[in-house]
Amino acid sequence: MDGEDDMTGSTLTSTPFTAASTAADVISGIDLTGRRAIVTGGASGIGAETARALAGAGADVTIAVRDMTAGERTATDIALDTGREITMTPLDLADRSSVSAFVAAWSGPLHILVDNAGATALPLARTPAGWEMQFATNHLGHFELACGLHRNLVAADGARIVSVSSCAHLRAGVDFDDIHFERRAYDPWLAHGQSKTANVLFAVEATRRWGHEGIVANALTPGLVRTDVRRRADRVGPARLRTAIGGSGAAWKTPQQGAATSVLLAASPLVDGVSGRYFEDCVEAGPHEPGTRTGVAAHALDPEAAARLWDLSVRTLA
Repeated sequence: MDGEDDMTGSTLTSTPFTAASTAADVISGIDLTGRRAIVTGGASGIGAETARALAGAGADVTIAVRDMTAGERTATDIALDTGREITMTPLDLADRSSVSAFVAAWSGPLHILVDNAGATALPLARTPAGWEMQFATNHLGHFELACGLHRNLVAADGARIVSVSSCAHLRAGVDFDDIHFERRAYDPWLAHGQSKTANVLFAVEATRRWGHEGIVANALTPGLVRTDVRRRADRVGPARLRTAIGGSGAAWKTPQQGAATSVLLAASPLVDGVSGRYFEDCVEAGPHEPGTRTGVAAHALDPEAAARLWDLSVRTLA
């Protein structure tokens, strides 16, 4: 469905769904039989609800998880709820050997890749390679995963990549001069915002590079969701957390509501052919307006920054 024009003159994609819609609402009536899907971070929160919705619609779902015990609980719960078994596979996005093992073990087409796992406002931590942990987990790990599965996405003939970003991207673009905070003072929310901008830029550049192969890629914010990712930032208090992520007026969503936009982009025919965009509350976001915590920042859709980030990521992982 088409909506209003943004300030650039392009038409924004709208749907009948809203911030109150759930994943079940969005997936209703959709048949994903024969489709294969991966959801990273699928052991809990919106990842689990995304996996539940896709499995309930008939998809063969794999949840890629760090915590195998939690993953097993979720897989059992989804099987009981939907009547469909799902696969659970270990994946640590900050561990390159883990990503490589996951890619090597996957065979055949991949129709849906939901890059959902993420780290939020961590104290300064680095991978063995010296990469800042949030950027390494949220962007580089997912980038390496998607590139490693590229041939499988092509084989699906119409694959969709869903990149779970955040309104935190409004806080920061990618600082190409010091991505890993080697010289500037570390700020956990600034690092988080940079990594979430990278998630959107990935969708922009994947569209340019892979669109001719039938692959679409979009990014989204799930909104402010009550999930266990929040526990990682509970030390700042719920009011400060709400302000840091979504602004003082932001409302909490349930995990089922938070997963709705991911499910829309993963499965709905309403967004067929739409690619390289950023969605919130089940519609394409317009440009960010100063003083708000909604919309998409120009720096996150900048094609030059997207191409630069892709090239830098390739070099980093070489």
